[in-house]
Amino acid sequence: MSLETLLHEIYAGPSGPEIGAFFDYDGTVITGFSASSFYGHRIRGGEMGLGELAHTLWAGVRGVNTAEDYRELLDLSCQAWAGKTQQALGDLGRRLFKDSIAGRLHLEVWELVKAHHDMGHTVVLASSATAFQVEPMADALDAQHLLCTDLEVVDGVLTGRVIGTPLWGPGKADAVTELAAREGIDLGRSYGYSNGTEDVPFLSTVGTAVAVSPEPGLRAEAGERDWRVLECVPRTGRPSLGDVARTAGFYGAFATAFGTGLGLGLLNRNRAQVFDITGSVGSDVGLALAGVTVEVVEGQEHLWSGRPCVFVFNHQSKIDPVVVMKLLRQRWTGVAKAEAKKIPGFGQLFQIAGVAFVGRTGNVEEARQALAPAIAKVRDQGFSLALSPEGTRSPTPRLGAFKKGAFHIAMQAGVPMVPIVIRNAGDVMWRGAQTLRPGVVEVVVLPPVDTTDWRVESIDRHVTDVRDQFVRTLAHWPGRPRRTP
Repeated sequence: MSLETLLHEIYAGPSGPEIGAFFDYDGTVITGFSASSFYGHRIRGGEMGLGELAHTLWAGVRGVNTAEDYRELLDLSCQAWAGKTQQALGDLGRRLFKDSIAGRLHLEVWELVKAHHDMGHTVVLASSATAFQVEPMADALDAQHLLCTDLEVVDGVLTGRVIGTPLWGPGKADAVTELAAREGIDLGRSYGYSNGTEDVPFLSTVGTAVAVSPEPGLRAEAGERDWRVLECVPRTGRPSLGDVARTAGFYGAFATAFGTGLGLGLLNRNRAQVFDITGSVGSDVGLALAGVTVEVVEGQEHLWSGRPCVFVFNHQSKIDPVVVMKLLRQRWTGVAKAEAKKIPGFGQLFQIAGVAFVGRTGNVEEARQALAPAIAKVRDQGFSLALSPEGTRSPTPRLGAFKKGAFHIAMQAGVPMVPIVIRNAGDVMWRGAQTLRPGVVEVVVLPPVDTTDWRVESIDRHVTDVRDQFVRTLAHWPGRPRRTP
């Protein structure tokens, strides 16, 4: 079953909080297991002994086939956390989520969760993992309830013991049934999502069961029971030779375009020409070689109608700036993090283009001095400026908070602001990936926002208004399934 078909079914079905949407975590919401990030952290820190490592590796080879197998592995892991504070493990869980786990999020599942929220359903994350593994994702998904395996905590410190029955197999089914009874959720009209064979009892409790990139056992069970099957693009693993070749072609195209632009720029004594040629030709050829198509689904005319202007775009992938290069073509510059100056090739290109590099020190005066040449270039030379008001890539497709810098620049330069809303960039290069994969990046360009009446004292309102435009556009993307009014 395609994602679009499943989304249409959700939007055509009943609405309201009495309808539950229960999501397993490991293997369903994300590729692989969140525990691997915690094991990796402990191995790198020298905290995992050889005995525990051998036992864990053997469990991976043997497989976890019964509740007893899972309890044995869980007890071993929990004992290793004994003596750690709940606060410290919570902080670790949030850091590992941002640095590695969020990059494995299935974007297809993210869209399903959004659809259930749109319908007013009760979204529940149900996992056999522990709270500090699962809570960051539950927060990111805005889940109303979290069901997970509880650990004993005394005076804020973990004892190394599990409380009650782990939510594995029948234990998860029981927890879902108890929550539904307590919250008035009609399981017969609810949805359940999982990838694992152990979750057959859990999926059997709901009216609509969906096997997500299922294991062989669950795939067979889904076929016998006529359950829906949804395949998700895996977010980890070694890149294919094709992806490596396409990525090499991508960078090679930029290197060639940079050489051509540099030669012409020196010949014509025109620094801007170096960036224009590299950005436009390099992005066109590089993305084509990578198998990446950029499709402006609405607002193509706004890429030119408001210039000079400040373009603002949402930022989730390292490919976003290249998408912007392809869209804007010429007579523009940007603002980037100071670290971008060190990126081989691109750092030199950005410096030639007069990109303003801003550090993360929080020093307002330093930032003002760094941005002054860019503002003058917009105000006095007719160049446009492009930057992400989020400042850094979001760990999930959720839009991050907007910083005020772009808004002050537009106000001081006296030019409009044009929002560029990017969707699906994570499909072709997700957070943490070093290679590209083929796909389509969709873009909506919103009409220019007049900044004539902006004032410093009202800047917070303008930030909110523009961010709300991004939120609405991402939530109601042209051509995507949506709730019927």
